[in-house]
Parts: sequence; structure tokens; C-alpha cells
Amino acid sequence: MTKVRKLEETETTRRQIRTLLEAGSHTAKEISSSIHRPEKEVESHLEHLRKSLRREGRPLGQIPAECRDCGFVFRKRDRLKAPSRCPVCKGEAISDPSFRLAGGQG
Repeated sequence: MTKVRKLEETETTRRQIRTLLEAGSHTAKEISSSIHRPEKEVESHLEHLRKSLRREGRPLGQIPAECRDCGFVFRKRDRLKAPSRCPVCKGEAISDPSFRLAGGQG
């Protein structure tokens, strides 16, 4: 992950997340470490941001999680949190989903 720009402390948490997602795709874990907030809090902000962006006609893009063991891709998953195990092989080695804004690179 590259440093987009120094995030200003005066920006709200959601604005900081939005700024990161406009620059490219990031997992909740990457966002969490960039803005110094717990991952669980980031997931909550992402959910709210998804609703706000939908009203603006600008959907929050999601690169789905994938099982590292069998390659199953969680395409139809609505939840933003990473799944805990694969429905096919029951493996727990799951990659985290990534998020981005339409028009962002990544």
C-alpha cells in the first residue's frame, strides 16, 4: 500500500476512509492501520459510507474475499466483513475483501 497523502487530523473518520478509497482499493485491515482506528470500527464506517455513496449514485466497489485453499470466490456476499470459513472446502485461509470507490484505481 502506498501512502496517498498525509491524512489531516481535522478530517472525519469517514472522510479519511473515503479519501483512501478514492485513491485505490484497500482492505479493512489496511484502512484500519492507515487511519489508526480499530478494524471493527472501520467496518461500521464502511457500512455507513456504502449507504451514503449509494445515495450519491456512486457505489462502493468490493473485490470479494477468496479461499486460499480451493479458490472459491465469495461473489454474492453482502456483508463487508471477511467470511470465517469456506463453504466448499471448510478451510479458514480466506483473503480479506478489498474496497474501492468507482473511478478509483486498484
